[in-house]
Amino acid sequence: MVVPLIVILAILFVAFMVYASYSISSGVYVKTFCKKHTTDKVVALTFDDGPHPDYTPKVLDILAECEVEATFFCIGENVEAHPEIVERMFAEGHLVGNHSYMHQNKFPLLGVEKMAEEIRKTDELISSLTGAPVHFFRPPFGITNPWVRDALAQFDYNVIGWSVRSYDTVTADIDVVYKRVVKKIKPGAVILLHDRLPFAPELLSRLLKYLSDEGYEVRRVDKLFNVFD
Repeated sequence: MVVPLIVILAILFVAFMVYASYSISSGVYVKTFCKKHTTDKVVALTFDDGPHPDYTPKVLDILAECEVEATFFCIGENVEAHPEIVERMFAEGHLVGNHSYMHQNKFPLLGVEKMAEEIRKTDELISSLTGAPVHFFRPPFGITNPWVRDALAQFDYNVIGWSVRSYDTVTADIDVVYKRVVKKIKPGAVILLHDRLPFAPELLSRLLKYLSDEGYEVRRVDKLFNVFD
């Protein structure tokens, strides 16, 4: 049986559209910073979904002890509930970015106006605590589409993806997550973690030791990509 050319083209088109939306690095709809092209041993640690009242402070304690700056993409609801943690993030030199207000499963389908409303509300919450404008955004689930593109066009953002996905929300086995991450670390990597997880502090400690032992320097994403140069 010969498959008609139009069917093949339709399948390829659907596959491309799925890739364009679900791959944060595709750049089809939104330009994203996912990995710095360098041979220097530098990486960025990024945390999504916080702040969490129990685990984020422990993550911050470890970062302070190791004198490492990270990037936190915060959910607006959590910023509203725990403003003192966001104030601490900023005061200790970390970069605070926007990760939408509610991080709803349906966020990519909200439409331009509702997306922009969520994003703007979160910006206002963060800025009211830090006194600084928000220039960094990470889309929920890393999904982009024409609605996300048009909503983000209303803001002055650097959109940040990742090159190392930990899948720490998929399994609670810290050994599995740790091995997955270190296996993928290369110069210029952007590592995706979540500070809302119970094992986030221990995982961070182990990763920082690995990075130190391997001679890596950890930078905030703005400094990794020299965004403001």
